[in-house]
Amino acid sequence: MTDISVVIPVLDEEESLAELVSTLHEVLSGLSRDYEIVFIDDGSTDGSFAVLEKLHTQDPRVKVVQFRRNFGKAAALSAGFDEAQGDVVITMDADLQDDPREIPRFLAEIEKGYDLVSGWKFPRRDPLTKTLPSQLFNFATRLTTGVRIHDFNCGFKAYRREVVAELQIYGELYRYIPAMAHQQGFRVGEIKVKHHPRRFGSSKYGLSRFARGFFDLITILFLMRYDRRPLHIFGWFGLLSFIGGLIINVYLTVLWFIGERPIGDRPLLMLGVLLVILGAQFISLGLIAEMVTRGFASHISQYSIRKKLK
Repeated sequence: MTDISVVIPVLDEEESLAELVSTLHEVLSGLSRDYEIVFIDDGSTDGSFAVLEKLHTQDPRVKVVQFRRNFGKAAALSAGFDEAQGDVVITMDADLQDDPREIPRFLAEIEKGYDLVSGWKFPRRDPLTKTLPSQLFNFATRLTTGVRIHDFNCGFKAYRREVVAELQIYGELYRYIPAMAHQQGFRVGEIKVKHHPRRFGSSKYGLSRFARGFFDLITILFLMRYDRRPLHIFGWFGLLSFIGGLIINVYLTVLWFIGERPIGDRPLLMLGVLLVILGAQFISLGLIAEMVTRGFASHISQYSIRKKLK
């Protein structure tokens, strides 16, 4: 039985892989526990897979999954969670900015009873163009989700196996894993971790990720509150719209009965009819959403594997 699985998504990081694996072996061997290192090659176009093949040949504890193309970090993490056999799963980036020597500290927090421990890159060794938007993003996420950690987007995390077994990560929702785990009732903690400047290659994320992050935040808030009861949000909009339109139409009907001038040319009549129709549509949308659960998406593969080295 494997005690620790280290899951690492890779996208064009050939220069850092050998040093990363060497440091991981050094740290994990010192823990006297069984371990594996699972790399997910997310469609690299450089020599990353060739380096990973060589590392696997040198030590079978290094396992590799190669995607046919780039499917994104969420898909890579999902594949890594599917392959991981450890009781504790560690995720980290492949660019050497995360320090493997922090792993024993993560394990110590897990042993204290936390189900998920998230890293807090402090101080963060990135330019202001990345750190400032990240601070705003983290503040907004803390405020809206109620999870009091400082760095939601840090890829350096430790999970109990039961956490990764329940998580359904797709799109770009990996940023909100702590919030999703908290919603499921898991105990979430955080530790400060060393963060090194990037030595090789360049960042794979641009400013557009923050715009996408805003939409993902709306998604996660919806899923956290209405995942199992979507009619509760669509129904409220529909009910308010329907009642508003009904009141307007009843008012106009009363005016017509008491002999007021014809109501057919009044803009208020059009508004009343429109609100009733919109209300009915919102309620219908909610009922359809009730029938289409998120479990349907979990049966659709998020990635395609070209090759496995186990």
